[in-house]
Amino acid sequence: MKYTLLLFSLLHCILSIAQKTDKKLDKKLQEAITGFNGDIGVYVKNLRTGKTVSINADTVFPTASIVKVPILIGVMDKLNKKELDYDRELLYHDSLLYSDYDILGSFRDTVKILLKKVIMLMLTTSDNTASLWLQSLAGKGTRINEILDSLGFKDTRVNSRTPGRENNRTIYGWGQTTPAEMGRIFEMIYQNKIISAVACERMMRCLGRNYWDEDEAISEIPPYIEVFSKNGCVNAVRSEVLLVNASNNPYIYCIFTKNNKDTSWTHTNEAWTLARKISSLLWHYFEPKDKWKKPAP
Repeated sequence: MKYTLLLFSLLHCILSIAQKTDKKLDKKLQEAITGFNGDIGVYVKNLRTGKTVSINADTVFPTASIVKVPILIGVMDKLNKKELDYDRELLYHDSLLYSDYDILGSFRDTVKILLKKVIMLMLTTSDNTASLWLQSLAGKGTRINEILDSLGFKDTRVNSRTPGRENNRTIYGWGQTTPAEMGRIFEMIYQNKIISAVACERMMRCLGRNYWDEDEAISEIPPYIEVFSKNGCVNAVRSEVLLVNASNNPYIYCIFTKNNKDTSWTHTNEAWTLARKISSLLWHYFEPKDKWKKPAP
């Protein structure tokens, strides 16, 4: 009797997963990624129907600059506890400089800047100097990882400048995640389930102002559609997460790559090209009645 119940429970679980998988879309995406020269993971979820496609979606990938989403959550935790103020004036020092290419890194020593502007620089332009400053203000990687763990995320972590994460940093760099976990983070923000509704609404506003919208998947979404996104890139890594607030079928699209053969920084980079191709496919799949067509370059 016990084994019969166990078998029934297992079959029910398998059937539930099968029912939640969009088999038609899964086939299209499997075909789209065939032949990619690197490791790839894709997670897609229709937020209206709950149906998903998961391709290597539980595989751990480097976050690159997508780590700035967990950092944002850490900052929101501090704001929620009144330990930081969104309109607080901060004092920038040269010792915070990470890269001369950063906007914040071009500031003079002891220049004042509002916390909300530092957040904007971290997310909109992916400013690394701003990001590392905010990581410290949020309680460093250790505190951010505690929050992620409390939310049920076992693979998404900050590695850089975080004691005990040195080996992971060697493998994954600044941070690590899986396509499924990062997709779930965006879904929880969208559903006001991280920290508070006020915090989630603020995070969505911050994630809706991405400067990097030419080479990436976001470029395939009509400009009149609200998109919350973050991308992350280093030489052999090109990744992106989008929550597309489409009229009929809002959806999440996560594409993570690593060990890419093509490490170029041109519009025709293989991973960026694939990300755009899938993004276009998803837009027309979920919103077939929308007649928008991207203008030719």
